[in-house]
Amino acid sequence: MVRDALLAGVTVLAATAAAAQTPTCDALTAAQRAVSGRLLASQHPYDCCDDTIAGCLAAQPTCSLAVRLADNVCRRVAAGQDEARIARALSRRARSMVDSGAPAVMDLAGAPSVGDPAAPVTVVVYACARCPYCSKLVPALHEAVTTGEARAQARLVVRTFPIRGHEGSTEAGLAFAAAHTMGRFWEFLLHAYRNFDAFAPERQTEWAAAVGLDPAAFAARMADPATRDALVESKKEGLANGVEETPTLYLNGRRWAGDLELGELLDVIAEEAGRIRGETWVER
Repeated sequence: MVRDALLAGVTVLAATAAAAQTPTCDALTAAQRAVSGRLLASQHPYDCCDDTIAGCLAAQPTCSLAVRLADNVCRRVAAGQDEARIARALSRRARSMVDSGAPAVMDLAGAPSVGDPAAPVTVVVYACARCPYCSKLVPALHEAVTTGEARAQARLVVRTFPIRGHEGSTEAGLAFAAAHTMGRFWEFLLHAYRNFDAFAPERQTEWAAAVGLDPAAFAARMADPATRDALVESKKEGLANGVEETPTLYLNGRRWAGDLELGELLDVIAEEAGRIRGETWVER
């Protein structure tokens, strides 16, 4: 029994040492390091290194993706996620980030876009104007690419995709499309999402006035068949790409299958930007 206890202690110490590879991991408690250590010793990066994450961290120079994934694992452990959930999240991330064929076909010419046009990453979001989660995520991404940490890394494009089950989605989608043709798409979208719970179809002309649009001209533009045609084309494009729910995201044409959490999305945006810029290795 003494021998078994000693062996168990050695196992925990080894797992803890394996996890203590980055400042994020070093900040974990001993018990948390044991969990992260097992994950780092069993999970593999999907690029630049064929070893486990722990093995890749020990190499010089070090695969930058291994460092990023180690931090991701340790942040999740600190948040209380269990090993199975973290392993599934890593698997979904790998499926999203590995090139698996031709990118989705999208006509982004003239689509609402914000952020640096020369940024290495293009994030396309199919969003319903009446999607509760879109009302939180899209403004957060807008802030990230305009004034936040993704400012030099990504531009954001929105393709409006009305969801039948969201009451008022067609009317709200037409308002988005009308605001776009009148040059106030982002102002209108942000205002509409800030006032998401106060939505009513008849209030949209008030919202148009609030962002500097002429209410009568806005109402006429919403009723214009060309506006409806543009909305229909946006939805048809999403359907052709297999979109069924919102928000659905694409990073440089690859569909994102991972967590729709802002921190995770900013992390993979940074990863993609670094990959394109050739930032594959780091000295540690």
